[in-house]
Amino acid sequence: MDAAPSLPLQVNALQAMCRQVFGFRMAMIALAVPFSLGGTTSRLGTWLVVAAVTVTFMVSYALLRDWERFGPVLLRHPALLAVDMLFGALLLVTASPASTLAYVTICTPLLAGLVYGWRGAAFFAVCQSLVLAGAYGVSDKVELNANALLLPGLCLITGAAGSTLRGLVLGFGAASQALTEARARLAVHEAIEQERARLAREMHDSVAKTLHGIALAADGLAGSAGRMDPHTLRLQAELVARSARRAAAESRELLSDLRRESGLDGGVDVLTELAARTADFARRHDVRAEFRRLGGAPPPPVPQVVARHLLTIASEAMENAHRHARPTYVDVSAGVVGEVLRVSVYDDGRGLPAGTSLDQLKQAGHFGLVGMVERAASIGARIRIGRGRAARGTEVRLDIPVRALTPDPPPLPYIPKQPITT
Repeated sequence: MDAAPSLPLQVNALQAMCRQVFGFRMAMIALAVPFSLGGTTSRLGTWLVVAAVTVTFMVSYALLRDWERFGPVLLRHPALLAVDMLFGALLLVTASPASTLAYVTICTPLLAGLVYGWRGAAFFAVCQSLVLAGAYGVSDKVELNANALLLPGLCLITGAAGSTLRGLVLGFGAASQALTEARARLAVHEAIEQERARLAREMHDSVAKTLHGIALAADGLAGSAGRMDPHTLRLQAELVARSARRAAAESRELLSDLRRESGLDGGVDVLTELAARTADFARRHDVRAEFRRLGGAPPPPVPQVVARHLLTIASEAMENAHRHARPTYVDVSAGVVGEVLRVSVYDDGRGLPAGTSLDQLKQAGHFGLVGMVERAASIGARIRIGRGRAARGTEVRLDIPVRALTPDPPPLPYIPKQPITT
């Protein structure tokens, strides 16, 4: 049995289609306002129409502008779409089915099919058809004929189209998510392998050469010990001993690094490290800086090489804010959000100039942000640099799939069932 798609996957995959539907709804509602106001005969009716227009328009605008925030609420609570349909029914009755508002009715089953699947599409298509039938029944501006069946038929068609598009979009979204996680996992493993190769080079350049020097010194000491005076012999022996101790220290350091890189130490607690670095930044620069933990589930231990890049990016973002933005407040947050480990550094400073690109930063000699992007790419993470949702300032936000940090292979992605045709 296929696993149901996760909520973050649905939010990300459906956002483009749903935003287009809400944009169309807003345009049709704006065009239908004069018809609705013209169809009212009392002051109470006018206020009800104004309230219905305000609610339906603002709900559509909120979901269009900030789908990432309000989309999950709509996905979890189908009753919200039913309430919205009731407000739309009030407008439809006052404007009459002959107005442009009648075309907004097809958006409800289409949206239900996209968001809730074929069951939601069937339920809302039937409800919207009943609303249309009631609007035709109470309206004296249109004739009840065969043309009145057009809109209910369109509701059924758009509901089926919405549920079909949902399956296709979610299938494509699941494949894209699996590809992103696979790339991130490969990037993490590649970073770890590159670190091991670096340690192997250092072992060759330090320990191996030191041991080779000790061997040569010991051979020379053994060959000429009988011809040396006791003082020179003691000096040569001390030299060999010092070299041996240095080789032992280098070996312990490299073995400690190898132990961390192989994951035998259980990985790094990134949240604890970020909290400590945030507190140290606040002490050194006398800037109000606070650390917040995101999400409820604790993040998994992060491999040493990946944690080093994450912490370096966060530290560089804080230092850049202090050097260039003159902030009064720095907010550092991290945790598991959906299916990614998110690290965010926000400052309320001057922010980046509009239209700033990486090429411009390179030409101007500002390699801090360029280095952050390169580090993020090296571990398969996604980085965003800009204002985010704030009105001013700069946010550096880093997302890396949680599955890329775990040694176990990820489960198979959600693939919607397709009907078998003959």
